[in-house]
Amino acid sequence: MAAKKLGRPTDSPKDITMKIRFDKDTSEQLEKCSETMGVSRAEVVRRGVRKMFDDLKK
Repeated sequence: MAAKKLGRPTDSPKDITMKIRFDKDTSEQLEKCSETMGVSRAEVVRRGVRKMFDDLKK
């Protein structure tokens, strides 16, 4: 039996992987947001999805 992976405990595990395609401009914008905000590119995308979802509720 394989050993269980160790890591920081979380209430929201990130166990779904997605592959997306960007054009050069969007990729550069994502990278700039990531650097400026001091978070990962994945976190920028997650925040963008949450913002869009919240806008739908309005």
